[in-house]
Amino acid sequence: MTSSYSGIKLEPIGPIGIIGHTANKEFVKNVSRILSEKRHIRFDNNVSPYVNRPGYLRSDYIIDTDLVRFQTGEGKMVMSESVRGHDVFIITDCVSPNIRIKLLDGEHIMSPDDHYRDLLRIVSTCVGKARRINVIMPFVYEGRTETRQNLRASLDCAAMLRQLYDLGVSNFICFDPHDERIQNSVPLMGIEMPKSQYKLTTTLLSNFGSLKIDKESTVVVSPDEMGVSRAISYSSALSLPLGIFYRDRDYSCKVDGEHPIKSYRFLGDDITGKDIILIDDMINSGSTMLRTANKLKSLGAKDIYCISPFGLFTEGTKRFDEAYAEGVIKAVVCTNLIYRDDDVLSREWYYDADMVPYVARIIDGLNVDESVYDLINSTSRLSEFVKQLRIGEIFDEFNE
Repeated sequence: MTSSYSGIKLEPIGPIGIIGHTANKEFVKNVSRILSEKRHIRFDNNVSPYVNRPGYLRSDYIIDTDLVRFQTGEGKMVMSESVRGHDVFIITDCVSPNIRIKLLDGEHIMSPDDHYRDLLRIVSTCVGKARRINVIMPFVYEGRTETRQNLRASLDCAAMLRQLYDLGVSNFICFDPHDERIQNSVPLMGIEMPKSQYKLTTTLLSNFGSLKIDKESTVVVSPDEMGVSRAISYSSALSLPLGIFYRDRDYSCKVDGEHPIKSYRFLGDDITGKDIILIDDMINSGSTMLRTANKLKSLGAKDIYCISPFGLFTEGTKRFDEAYAEGVIKAVVCTNLIYRDDDVLSREWYYDADMVPYVARIIDGLNVDESVYDLINSTSRLSEFVKQLRIGEIFDEFNE
């Protein structure tokens, strides 16, 4: 990706400082490493469009920090180095389930609310010193409560974004949000919503060469009507037909807080003998994906490939193991944007899409206020990849 300002050197906002507030520490370290390598390569080859300023070229951009926890559960953020004048990027994972702290009555698993409170501590420590504060939160905290279903429901996502803005956060970067309308709550904040569509798809295709991307062989399917726009994006980029499941609900009553599903109907062409790319914005317990996959199999589908940016697997992997063993699903592809435990990573059916170079490139561009539109909206890149795939000329997707 080259600068849109031909012949003009772009000025960094300030030296980059990366703070890793995430259980996936290796992800943050790799982002810093890739960022350093890319910048040094450009300057060594004299092809960088950016102005070289003190702190621009570093071997490590990570700021040394420590979250101190008291036995009462209270905490504080401590930094061992200054961020004055820095362009700070906080990478956070608010849904990580593997961090435990010791309290008066024993160990306590950090909840998303606890993680968010710590994020506010980090932001407040940087306020007044950093040149600019940016938050990279791949999975949006409370992102599934973006709209008020009734007058007695809270608007937690809107409140979260407003609080970050009021504390001085300039840019908020999230991936594949459940609903993009969350940005309406803070119209003056810079909000970027990059998609992991390109890397998810190329990871799938690079591991399954037998998957044919043509209209006669493969269909893109959305498991419900809420994800239609997401599935349309994949369908358009891959030039594949689209299928949708419609959930006919009984709105006269509620069970466990939800209207029960009376029927589950597939809207689309005949899928007998065809491969399926099943798209959803997240895998929570996995019930939606597996219910849809079973229904598709009953309709005659061949191999089913599940794609989702975030694999939470809140009820473990047993049901996916069974579905894989029975031939219901062929593979599950998710990103490494959030924490995945060893149980998930060891599964034969699971494939990780590496988003490290993507995040590093976004940080690199935002640091000089470069337009990242083409990078964030990767539909054209995916279409070009598929075009090259069809004529047998696969290129290196990271050669920018």
